[in-house]
Amino acid sequence: MTGHSFTRESDLASHRYFEHSSGKRINTDTVLVEALRTQYPKLELIVTPYGLVDLLAYASAGFAEYTPLEDSVKDPVYGVSLRYRAYIPAGRRLDHGGGFMAENLTFGKFMYKWKDQEVILYIAEGRDGGGYYPMVKNHYILTSNSHKVDELIRDATIWGRELHDQVWVFDQGWWQKSAQLWDAVQKASWDDVILDADMKKALQTDVEGFFDSQETYRKLKVPWKRGIIYYGPPGNGKTISIKAMMNSLYQRGTNGDKRMSVPTLYVRTLSSYMGPEYSLGQIFGKAREEAPCFLVFEDLDSIVSDNVRSYFLNEVDGLKSNDGILMVGSTNHLDRLDPGISKRPSRFDRKYYFANPNHAERVQYCKFWQGKLADNKDLDFPDKLCESIADITDKFSFAYMQEAFIASLLAIASHGGKDKHEVEKNARRWAGPQDPMHAVDLQFHDLQLRTAGGDPDINHLELWIEMQKQVKILRDEMEEKKLSERMEAMFPSQPLSRSTEVRDERLPQGPFPKHGSEMLRAYQDELAALKQQQHEQSRAADFMSFSDAFKRYM
Repeated sequence: MTGHSFTRESDLASHRYFEHSSGKRINTDTVLVEALRTQYPKLELIVTPYGLVDLLAYASAGFAEYTPLEDSVKDPVYGVSLRYRAYIPAGRRLDHGGGFMAENLTFGKFMYKWKDQEVILYIAEGRDGGGYYPMVKNHYILTSNSHKVDELIRDATIWGRELHDQVWVFDQGWWQKSAQLWDAVQKASWDDVILDADMKKALQTDVEGFFDSQETYRKLKVPWKRGIIYYGPPGNGKTISIKAMMNSLYQRGTNGDKRMSVPTLYVRTLSSYMGPEYSLGQIFGKAREEAPCFLVFEDLDSIVSDNVRSYFLNEVDGLKSNDGILMVGSTNHLDRLDPGISKRPSRFDRKYYFANPNHAERVQYCKFWQGKLADNKDLDFPDKLCESIADITDKFSFAYMQEAFIASLLAIASHGGKDKHEVEKNARRWAGPQDPMHAVDLQFHDLQLRTAGGDPDINHLELWIEMQKQVKILRDEMEEKKLSERMEAMFPSQPLSRSTEVRDERLPQGPFPKHGSEMLRAYQDELAALKQQQHEQSRAADFMSFSDAFKRYM
């Protein structure tokens, strides 16, 4: 078979497609099948849906070749393809270009070569009726060797279902491949996870051991499935531990590792046009197809609500086999999970608590930042500073420590070579009375940090000065948050409005129950007294520091 013999005559299929598409559509498939069988009576016609297999993508990956067939000379109207081309810009301007050309094929004719086979391939989109949905797009394959085409369809379908530097993500009711999440996972390493060494080892052993123990489960006559819950205050390593685990599982089966690679299925939300019950069916159906797999439900308490709890439990413990599926769910609020999920061993049989870091872990986290900033010659970050920062960040989560570092570095960067005291003065000038760093509270703060107590080896360091300011702000926010949570617990029907993630700046809107009015006033008075006490202590400390400094300079 050669391509020349396919373009000598006027292309009847092209003619009928354009003729049909220009008028009322009834059934595009019927029209094309009739035209192709008339045009190629000696060849077999095989039709396969475009959504299940993409033969052009399969060829573009190097497994086949294709050449467009367009008879624009002999049949200038109906012998050409119909396609749309567009330039897709980069997802971020910071990428400095990086866009690409994209093409949407509506109708096309190709000579397709795979192994020793040569076939004619038509691809046509049939949008019967006036609606956008559903879109029907098919491959129409003409061949003299149908069983070879069956092999092509099988191989291309298997290739299309595989992940190619991607992660399966369930969002808005369907599974999609995410290269962006794959890139983020490749940057995650257990070396960057700061946890107790024994706990870190247990996290890895628990998951890796499950996927290596299929035969053990079989001998014990128990289902090869497990569930694990990561819980604890936000910002203490649950997400980074999941990403590091994902990366470890993807490394299986590579670089001489004979173990089977384990893909991750990441569930972002159950929201879909068909409802959450449909989403759960799709999620567990895909997990059973991909098993053995790592099925991740992040923020499990918000994903599995009361409305879908029974359906979720049925998917976990129902009649269908879940062999090879290891579920991991993370939550900041274990108490919000239904006991049927959190306390039933056959569902989630192991829990790991991610507590706020202890002193040694805070030192280790500071050393992590010290390493990141090692190439910055303008910033002094000695080992002694790690200990000092760990001392003043007691009861901080890793997220709060990260915020302290980022805010401090941004403050240093904002100086931009200018006099930092002048910069801060101007910043406080327009910040308003609600800003925690306004001039009244920190009038002599810099002088206090430079002169009062502490370690003379680090008191002058810019990072240490800024860090103390940011830690003070964050600790005040923590105190306000604790107080507001006590108020919310007392008045659950009137939750506080949160203007930021970690700070409550407004009182509840609307009237409170009369029986709680006295208690509300007591909490308001307590908050006002706390702020006044902090203000007086700050002014007293500032005055003493100023006096000491004045005597020193005199």
